[in-house]
Amino acid sequence: MIEQGTKEYWRATVALSLGSFLVFAMVYLTQPLLPLFTEQFGVSASQASYSLSIVTFFISIALLFYGPISDSLGRKVIMVWTMLGAIVVTLAVPLVSSFESILVLRALQGVFLAGLPSLAMAYMGEEFSPKELSLAMGLYISANSLGGLSGRLLSGAAADAWGWKASFWVIGLLGLSFFFLFVRMLPESRQFRKIPFNGKQALSGLVRHLRNPVLSVAFLVGGLHFFVFLGSFNFITFLLSGPPYGLSPTLLGMLFITYLAGTVSSTLSGRLAQRWGKATCLMAGIGLFALGLIFTLHHSLIVILIGLLIQCFGFFFAHSASASWVNSHAAFARASASSLYLVSYYLGGSLGSSFLGVFWEAWHWPGVVGGSLLVLGVTFSCSWWLHRVERVQDESKVDLLSSR
Repeated sequence: MIEQGTKEYWRATVALSLGSFLVFAMVYLTQPLLPLFTEQFGVSASQASYSLSIVTFFISIALLFYGPISDSLGRKVIMVWTMLGAIVVTLAVPLVSSFESILVLRALQGVFLAGLPSLAMAYMGEEFSPKELSLAMGLYISANSLGGLSGRLLSGAAADAWGWKASFWVIGLLGLSFFFLFVRMLPESRQFRKIPFNGKQALSGLVRHLRNPVLSVAFLVGGLHFFVFLGSFNFITFLLSGPPYGLSPTLLGMLFITYLAGTVSSTLSGRLAQRWGKATCLMAGIGLFALGLIFTLHHSLIVILIGLLIQCFGFFFAHSASASWVNSHAAFARASASSLYLVSYYLGGSLGSSFLGVFWEAWHWPGVVGGSLLVLGVTFSCSWWLHRVERVQDESKVDLLSSR
């Protein structure tokens, strides 16, 4: 097992973090390009947004397949080839001339981009010592938020300077450099044991995970948190673009700098989970998430921005804890369990805007905050149940050691 402080530990952690950074940079690189797509191709704003939503949709579908396949083929080989495929597709996008072609390539890119997120956590669960898993997971998830932020900022800056095609060239070439580092640094799997692929058995494993309340509740919590997080961030842009704030699209894009709070909190959550327990960290993250939302009800722009920082801090703090919970409690087919968590996560994110849109239409931003707090009340109750499960498990371990 890989122990903290060893050269192998930091090589594996840095490699997976670089891969995570790159994946999420590629996912979100079109977000600042949407207005340019409407001008360049004559599509509507909603059609332009398909360049992002089609990626997340195909990621959620592909996640279901990589876990079972990797249980028979291995983790690293699939992560390597899917990452390379995503980079090749990124570099191919500037070569096409129609928006429809861009959507086709982005859909293909989503299939490739699902490879690393669906397997990285399983790799860590198998290769890292259990006591070191939470910290490594926190660093990995920190790279998620940093990659999403950097992808938006780099893409926007490149497009302002040289046009939208340059965004894909910049991210693609950056991806190539990260790819070679990833391949070189990530250690080969040593604890992995191949399982011959069996479709029926793979489906059975997924069903067993879903029937396990200790895992399925964590799946639900992770999905509902992204449900609230993405939905609320979508509607805060409507609030701040209108009176009395009147923020420009450029300034609205800068709101995502608040994601840096998530980079810090994911790592911190991983460290504190070793002391407090994962479920306790999960509840703490939900509390901060809710507090940040409440801050945004204030009329002051400064207070709203502080609220967004707290919201990001709490969301990623909780996300790190729930993802780590799944990995540590999956007794078999860890990749399949990780895939199910991420499927729930991405599907939740895709549905959040529809749910919170009802509250926006009825009560505007206070309604969005109220609807979000209702959902967080559900996830807190679920997390309290997980806390009780964790406490029983800890007591069982103490009794077992005492009996020896």
